[in-house]
Amino acid sequence: MTTALWLLALQGVIGAFDTLYYHEWRARLPARAGAAPELKLHAWRDFLYAVLFATLPWMAWQGRYAAVLALVLAAEIALTLRDFVVEARIRRPMGDVYPGERVTHAVMGILYGAMLAFLIPVMLRWWEMPTGLVASAAPIPTGLKFALLLMAAGVLLSGARDLYAASGLPKGAWPWRNPNS
Repeated sequence: MTTALWLLALQGVIGAFDTLYYHEWRARLPARAGAAPELKLHAWRDFLYAVLFATLPWMAWQGRYAAVLALVLAAEIALTLRDFVVEARIRRPMGDVYPGERVTHAVMGILYGAMLAFLIPVMLRWWEMPTGLVASAAPIPTGLKFALLLMAAGVLLSGARDLYAASGLPKGAWPWRNPNS
């Protein structure tokens, strides 16, 4: 389990870089007219990551909850695949997704797959246990547990910001100006 969590944490660090550098700084997506569909996908994916970051270090998804966790993981994959299609369309007027961003997304996909390779055997063991969300007995380093909890808070805020901007609410583009105006 610890290896899966280290990979998840690395995913979180690279995802934060992708969001802050590419989505916010370079593309300024919250200020871009027409970016709402991409921002909504990012928001929903962020909410799923918040669940993963906040729960996996602290609790075991036992019994039927292992199937719920599998659905969360599969939903993240489905949202990511949809995002690949949507962002290509949204970013076309900008000249497409930045080349470095494509590389970043590829690395994140590889990390996600590696994390799943370590998490799925744990989930299969959880499936055999009585149903419940119970405190994890896995020996996870305290620093890693709290780093993931901070990442949960960060990705939750990022998702809320994207959803707010996508909804066209006042000051949703802050600190950027709409490049189309």
